[in-house]
Amino acid sequence: MNQRKQGAATRTTRRGRAAQTPGADTEHKTGSGAFAVAAECTVADASALKSGLAKLLEDSGVVTLDVSAVQRIDTAGLQVITTFVRERESQGRQVEWRGTAPALVAAAKLLGLSSLLKLPTPDGEAVETAS
Repeated sequence: MNQRKQGAATRTTRRGRAAQTPGADTEHKTGSGAFAVAAECTVADASALKSGLAKLLEDSGVVTLDVSAVQRIDTAGLQVITTFVRERESQGRQVEWRGTAPALVAAAKLLGLSSLLKLPTPDGEAVETAS
C-alpha cells in the first residue's frame, strides 16, 4: 500500500511521520522550453516544483508545461504554477500546456484560476477568459 516513489528519499516531518522528498526525476525539463510536471503537486513537492520552474522563468521562447501526469494537486502546487504563469505573462512571455489533468482543471476552477491559467479542456480547447 505504501509504495515508495522511485528516486524519492524518506524524511521525517515535524510530527514525526515519514514523508517522501521528491527525487530529481519528479519534475524535469524535457527539452527546449518544456517542463514535465510531476504526478504529485502538493505542499511537500512545492519547493522542487518552484525551483524547476524558476529555471525556465527567463527563457525567451515559449515554455510548454506538460501536465498530463498530474494526478493530485493542492493549493500550494497550484499557487506555484499560477505564479510562474503570471510572471511569464508580465514579461510578455508565453506558457503553453501539453496534455490535460482533470485534477488540475478542477482545482483551478474551484479557486477561480481557470481563466488566468488558460488551461486546456479535455477536448483540447483552451479555457476561455472571463469577460
